[in-house]
Amino acid sequence: MWAYTPLLLPSATMTTDSKANFRLSPCNATTLRMASRRLTQLYDAALEPCGLRSTQLAILSELAHWSADPPTLAELADALAIDRSSLGHNLRPLEREGWVVLGESAVDARRRHIALTSKGRAKWREAVRLWRVAQERFEYVFGRSEAASLRATLLGIAHHERLASLKD
Repeated sequence: MWAYTPLLLPSATMTTDSKANFRLSPCNATTLRMASRRLTQLYDAALEPCGLRSTQLAILSELAHWSADPPTLAELADALAIDRSSLGHNLRPLEREGWVVLGESAVDARRRHIALTSKGRAKWREAVRLWRVAQERFEYVFGRSEAASLRATLLGIAHHERLASLKD
């Protein structure tokens, strides 16, 4: 694991680099994607030693919460706010490694359930320790309460029913 040297005092919150030359975008999606790419870089770098990306950890984490009653692919896609095609693409390497298993429903053969294997649960636990480092780094720089507020806002957007149904 790499060493971490704090850049700000513990009570400080994130500021932009004064030398940065950036233009404020009027587009919410563009700005959100820029921030998402920055955070993905931070979390993926922290997860690198265990061989997972943040997108894969999100799937394993969600499945860990469904351990008693594995979700269908549609339920998992809905919980992650991702389309089923993208979910399928992200599940293939996890299934290949033996971390998740797809199975047919006992009630309806058309429904496929996805479950975390014991090997997957071990990988998830390993990754969560590394994730925690990235989480603490982000909150140290951005601010703990600001990070909590940001998560609440972003979850509100991700699961907003009206936004999900706006096509035109």
